[in-house]
Amino acid sequence: MGILEKISEIEKEIARTQKNKATEYHLGLLKAKLAKYRAQLLEPSKSSSSKGEGFDVMKSGDARVALIGFPSVGKSTFLSLMTSTASEAASYEFTTLTCIPGVIEYKGANIQLLDLPGIIEGAAQGKGRGRQVIAVARTADVVIMMLDATKGEVQRSLLEKELGSVGIRLNKHKPNIYFKPKKGGGISFNSTVTLTQCSEKLVQLILHEYKIFNAEVLFREDCSPDEFIDVIMGNRVYMPCLYVYNKIDQISMEEVDRLARKPDSVVISCGMKLNLDYLLEMLWEYLALTCIYTKKRGQRPDFTDAIILRKGASVEHVCHRIHRSLASQFKYALVWGTSTKYSPQRVGLTHTMEHEDVIQIVKK
Repeated sequence: MGILEKISEIEKEIARTQKNKATEYHLGLLKAKLAKYRAQLLEPSKSSSSKGEGFDVMKSGDARVALIGFPSVGKSTFLSLMTSTASEAASYEFTTLTCIPGVIEYKGANIQLLDLPGIIEGAAQGKGRGRQVIAVARTADVVIMMLDATKGEVQRSLLEKELGSVGIRLNKHKPNIYFKPKKGGGISFNSTVTLTQCSEKLVQLILHEYKIFNAEVLFREDCSPDEFIDVIMGNRVYMPCLYVYNKIDQISMEEVDRLARKPDSVVISCGMKLNLDYLLEMLWEYLALTCIYTKKRGQRPDFTDAIILRKGASVEHVCHRIHRSLASQFKYALVWGTSTKYSPQRVGLTHTMEHEDVIQIVKK
């Protein structure tokens, strides 16, 4: 029995098992086995000598965005509209067969946009170059999921399932569980909150399934068995995702309104170029980038060349971005902008910068 057959057997077993208090341990064990087999499926087989061809795209710019979707939903058209790169688009499926990068220039930042080949059902098992597509998606900062507005919710749930089965968690935060395997001493289990979905017995069963008999586990929030399995596996990627419904010119106004009100969703039309500017605004928000401008003493700020950093970056991050030796020679900085109480304010290395702040660094 191959891994794929084992996975489908377990999935069928989970589907036909009733969910109640008596079966929760059985279901927890099945989920642990399922995660284990999926992890084996993703690992390249040691017997195959020929190396598979991946999409080697060098990371460039300030952030990376991956376009994921079924074939013929408008990914290539979107890339051609947003960037100066022309990606071949035609009315048949699988026009794009490899990864095509483009660059969006927005608010002084260069955002790398990757047009990936269409995903089909069963991509996580390697169908239709699905594994390479998903491997590139894991390296992105934000995923844009392109969906056909005329197809409804089917595409969204299928894509979420495919990405979920390879350890990509969309619009979720990392479970607040402390987990540390030890050399001895058995399993020490504690929780700071009342647990309604997991119990100590279930946690021990799941750990035994992974052949972990000595560990320290502390639940700081009420998590499900699936989230606990994610913590044990340790290779999960948590990333923001923007659901983009394309081809809204082919559906009714009521349906457009319904789709636009969904969380994390944007409705656009690449054919008629509708709502693309709002999509860029939303993308900027999800990337959580900040522009910081520099200023020399006695001169006006340089608004042409911004330093792009992540939200919550400090003065020290700015110093490292300018030159790696600058932080060691740092005396103080003067900052103008929304992060200060008054302008200019004299600050140290730990001061947190905000969007469009101006900074002047004084060395020793």
